[in-house]
Amino acid sequence: MLCYLAGQQFVGMSMNILRQKNQTFEQCKNMLALLVLSGLFGVLISLVANYFVMTVKWFATLRIFSNSFFDINGWSFAPILWLFLAVFALDVIRRTFDITRWHGPADAVYACHRTDNELDLKRGIGSTLAALISLCGGAPVGQYGPLVNFGATIGSFVSQSFNVRFFTPEILMGCGVAAAISAGFHAPIAGIIFAHEAVLRHFSLRALVPIAVASATSAAFGNWAFGGSALFSLNVQAPELLPLMPALILSGVAFGLVSLVYMKLIFFFVAIPPKFKVGYLPFALMAAFITGIFGMFFPEVLGLGVEVIFKFITEDFGIWAIITLLGLKIFLTTLCVGFGIFGGVFSPALFIGAATGQFMSNLLGYTALLSTTSILAVSGMAAVAACVVGAPLAVIMIILELTMSYEYAIAALVSTMVAVMISNSLYGHSFFDKQLEQRGIDLSQGRGNLELMLKKVEAIVSQDYLVVSKNEKISSVIKKMSKNNNSEAYCIDKKGKFLGKCKLSEIACAVKNKTISNFLEKEPTSIKLDASILQAIEVASDFVGESIPVISRLDGKLAGVVTEADIFQAYMSTQVKINDLERR
Repeated sequence: MLCYLAGQQFVGMSMNILRQKNQTFEQCKNMLALLVLSGLFGVLISLVANYFVMTVKWFATLRIFSNSFFDINGWSFAPILWLFLAVFALDVIRRTFDITRWHGPADAVYACHRTDNELDLKRGIGSTLAALISLCGGAPVGQYGPLVNFGATIGSFVSQSFNVRFFTPEILMGCGVAAAISAGFHAPIAGIIFAHEAVLRHFSLRALVPIAVASATSAAFGNWAFGGSALFSLNVQAPELLPLMPALILSGVAFGLVSLVYMKLIFFFVAIPPKFKVGYLPFALMAAFITGIFGMFFPEVLGLGVEVIFKFITEDFGIWAIITLLGLKIFLTTLCVGFGIFGGVFSPALFIGAATGQFMSNLLGYTALLSTTSILAVSGMAAVAACVVGAPLAVIMIILELTMSYEYAIAALVSTMVAVMISNSLYGHSFFDKQLEQRGIDLSQGRGNLELMLKKVEAIVSQDYLVVSKNEKISSVIKKMSKNNNSEAYCIDKKGKFLGKCKLSEIACAVKNKTISNFLEKEPTSIKLDASILQAIEVASDFVGESIPVISRLDGKLAGVVTEADIFQAYMSTQVKINDLERR
């Protein structure tokens, strides 16, 4: 017997060891597959991002070359013609890809906060192509936002299509986002931080490893295949930080206020076209015409403006030239984005920040607060961009990787934190959060509340309730309650319309031969059928009773009931799901 028991125990231990080894082998295999997939993803996004940038540069050269063909009395009308061509091409894209609104980073952020993590591939690709067309036409918009959304869209498509179980969809979406930033700036560490800070908005080891692989692979492949350098490659000398602190703090206030003007003006122009309901082309052509007219006289404000940003950093501008370029860039970018000439808001923020920094350098240069000019331009780039995208740490890391100067990064950090504090307190976390807020989506409540907002109360409605007619005697109602172990009953008419509810505690001492219609609570605490679980929680917070009626908003019919236990169970299951997600 002892030998038999020992043998059984040995077999059990052996099986457990084999099971653990199999699980470890499976985990290692899944992790290896995830890392390979992340690397491939980095290569794909790097290819798209680099060809995107090369195409924009080629068309910028072509636009300059075409100026001589449309020259009249020394003024070239080429900027207007290019922008008109871009608008007509954008209208074709809208119709071909069935796009009612352009998709950008806000959609990627929202998808990463939903449990389905689904982005529309067709509209995502169409929006990226639209941004490319806008930039090729000379529109003063950006490229990084569309590329970020493209990376997230491809990640969502791969995860949804292949249904691979060894990673969650938001991990691949984060890989796409990090790879896009890494390829654009040649800043792989910044890409990793941006994906976590601006899009995923939580850190976890399981997500960090593949995102790091994708970001590093994207930068390395771009360097190998295209031999390029970073878009903003800066060669700077380290300044003395302590004497600059007052200037950096004062400039941070200016950067925060300018970013507010920039973001608010976008939404001002966005709100105008829907009021007139004349379609896409009239307002887009208007924006193209106005931008083209100004572009004839101030070509510096067209396109990405990379060369002008370099000049803001390395050269001195007159104060009126700065004010003119800064004002035009803010006005024309917000006009184009608001009126439907799609593009990003990150690159213009860099231009606006550099111009504001150059302005503050001129302003403070007359005092003892400042002795160097380039540091405020670099700090302005970081501060305004951080306010707009809501990723201050990622932007500071971009500055560090571009300048390779610890002192410049610290200087940018000071101005950025001041600017972000002002922007957050007066406006919100970021431009993308504000976009979602206007669509009724509040990310500040966290993933849990967002999931509870998306889940409808009809998913937990129960049909386990007692129905009585309005002419039924009280004695009959009490018997039914006793038989069915209920303390409440619901009264509906022949069509199912809700008439009211009655409680055992209120009818127990009433005259038994009276009808129940005299004791109905006609407007009890209730929940609409289309309400969310979060709204149901708010209703139930002040409720005392057995169950809450759920009533259809359209016809007033009783759809069922929910109990406090049902709502609590829905809340707990959601929290468990979100906690599990954020631990991954």
